[in-house]
Amino acid sequence: MEILKVENLSKVYGTDSTSVIALDHVSFCVQKGEFVAIVGASGSGKSTLLHLLGGVDRPTTGKVFIEGKDIYQYSDDELAIFRRRQVGLIYQFYNLIPILNVEENILLPLNLDNREVKKEVIDDLLSVLGLTERRYHLPNKLSGGQQQRTSIGRALITKPAIVLADEPTGNLDSKASDEIVNLLLKSNKEYKQTIIMITHNMEIAKMADRIIEIEDGKIVREV
Repeated sequence: MEILKVENLSKVYGTDSTSVIALDHVSFCVQKGEFVAIVGASGSGKSTLLHLLGGVDRPTTGKVFIEGKDIYQYSDDELAIFRRRQVGLIYQFYNLIPILNVEENILLPLNLDNREVKKEVIDDLLSVLGLTERRYHLPNKLSGGQQQRTSIGRALITKPAIVLADEPTGNLDSKASDEIVNLLLKSNKEYKQTIIMITHNMEIAKMADRIIEIEDGKIVREV
């Protein structure tokens, strides 16, 4: 079943002679439960694409459908709510709230939505993340890998339609990187979570079901 559809998506920054085409009429689809890696050189447009898929930025032209809904038909307030409920975002630099502990950071999207979660749900998630013993630790008491696992937990807790990961291993050593990739693979295979991941690491990309290569704002290859 198709969960994401992208139609002629473009993003242009600036105007006239100073304009820069970051994304140039990109179209593709992602099936529910698929793990897709997006690769490309720095400045190729892959991060711009991810931000547009997640509703973080608006396109110049084109459409993004998630579960059949054109997300850019929403107002800014509606889009913020949709993004919080339907899109899980994982960044390279974690973006954790420093005054919140692990559990509080993970539960933040639900708390912002005034939604509650059963204790056994957060207990199970912390166990899967390997963070049970770090439950009440603040981010500055965690390793880089533990911080990234916390951010993954925050992305998964809402059971989103799609998880978007922007270079999730880019700030980690090889051991922590392997742990994060294995965790994403487990989320994809065992929980059928749809994942789109940006990475510059082709060895990591090869673990995905499909690789989309971006160059100069265009899709140049899919394998």
